[in-house]
Amino acid sequence: MDWDRLRIFHTVAESGSFTGAGVQLNCSQSAVSRQIRALEESLNVSLFTRHARGLVLTQEGQDLFATARDVVQRIDDTERKLMESRERPSGLLRVTTMVTFGAVWLTPHLEQFVMEYPEIDLKIILDDADLDLSAGQADVAIRLHEPQQADLIQRPLATFHNHIYASPEYLARKGTPVTTADLDSHDLITFGTSSAPVIKGLNWLLEVGKETHRRKPRLEVNNLYGVLHAVEAGIGIAVLPDYLVHNRQKLVRVLPDVEGIPFNSYYCYPPELRGSLRVALFRDFMIRQIRAESNIL
Repeated sequence: MDWDRLRIFHTVAESGSFTGAGVQLNCSQSAVSRQIRALEESLNVSLFTRHARGLVLTQEGQDLFATARDVVQRIDDTERKLMESRERPSGLLRVTTMVTFGAVWLTPHLEQFVMEYPEIDLKIILDDADLDLSAGQADVAIRLHEPQQADLIQRPLATFHNHIYASPEYLARKGTPVTTADLDSHDLITFGTSSAPVIKGLNWLLEVGKETHRRKPRLEVNNLYGVLHAVEAGIGIAVLPDYLVHNRQKLVRVLPDVEGIPFNSYYCYPPELRGSLRVALFRDFMIRQIRAESNIL
């Protein structure tokens, strides 16, 4: 059944005349009459009895009007809810990001968002693998590497930095490097091979300032959280993203003027969520939070 014709029929039934319906629909009386005639022909029934005083619904017309009235009411209710959601956003937003960034930086920063938008429920999915947003595994993703799904909308968030870190206990035991060449005689912890997309270029510690000595890692860990805890335990020196180290009292920046290649982060979501207010509000929240801490990232 053609929805436009059903909508016109509902308006005619409520107004009781083609003329009144035409005024409400901003079209001519003859155009309204043609649409009603076409609807009757498609259903092979008469919907109105024509009288000099106006139109009266037939029994079939009354049955159709009862259904049309319910449909229009549901559409009006849905439109109202959608309008309200633009003013008071609500519902579930599923956010995925890599384990270390989500656990160490993201989740401690969510208090302001959940207080500001109490009707938005958050589900944080921490996974070093890239979940498929197009397949509905999450709504948005915060990626700390170049997104590999070309069909996603990608908004740059921030540039992150990485430096060399060690624990005070390790430096007391092994000494503090003064030059990059001094790293030849230190225990190095590196990021091991992972099947998941990871931050690129974090193993530059093996090459920077190297002279003739071939460096090899004393310890390899394929998870940044593991590398962090190994450094805190005093096992050796490692390169870590600055966001991971902020406010951790057990770590000291070594060779502070030496820095690895910065890496970018992205806010990603599928095209079908382009108009989602929840997605936009969380994106703006992330940008505000990152800008407020740009000096420590």
